[in-house]
Amino acid sequence: MSIIIPRRSLLLGGGALALAPTVTFAASDLGKPAPAFSATDSNGKTWSLDALKGKVVVLETTNRDCPYVGKHYSAGNMQAQQREAATKGVVWLTVAASAPGEEGFVTAAEANATVRKNNAAPAAVLLDPKSRIARAYGATVTPHMYVIDAAGVLVYKGGIDSIPSSNVNDIAKAKQYVRVALDEVLAGKPVADSSTRPYGCSLKYGNNT
Repeated sequence: MSIIIPRRSLLLGGGALALAPTVTFAASDLGKPAPAFSATDSNGKTWSLDALKGKVVVLETTNRDCPYVGKHYSAGNMQAQQREAATKGVVWLTVAASAPGEEGFVTAAEANATVRKNNAAPAAVLLDPKSRIARAYGATVTPHMYVIDAAGVLVYKGGIDSIPSSNVNDIAKAKQYVRVALDEVLAGKPVADSSTRPYGCSLKYGNNT
């Protein structure tokens, strides 16, 4: 399993850690309209960002085989934040962006089975096998997190928290960037830490266009 991206990798938490490069290859600019997308979820429903105007939206790239994704699901951290967000009217979309034949690729049935296994609670799992959403947002790792405000403006991008490791014991010590960002957005405040360094497994784009 390769989880190293070019130019920057560290050994932390018992595994290889991929940190996103300083400059990503797509312009998901903070303070500007978030890149539009339309995708089908694991239950056959079509979602688009345009249809979600008026709602705060979270995007979470995922790879069920990634230990950094596993860290947050095995500890219940990701699911807890998904449920907290839902109670506040936030639409949390998990994006399965691995290409066919690549680590983390899932069919609709496999995506639903993973949700059940993890007792996860996103509003939907978007199937992104050509990585169109991930590329539009410049996602480089899993999990890579984004928060879009009710006006459709990108207000946060980066890591889920402040400690880049696969050790579940670090969760309680870390600043939970996404949780804090959502609280600030919902309170009508600017996001203090609006851009942070994401960490995790390199996103498996493959050769799809």
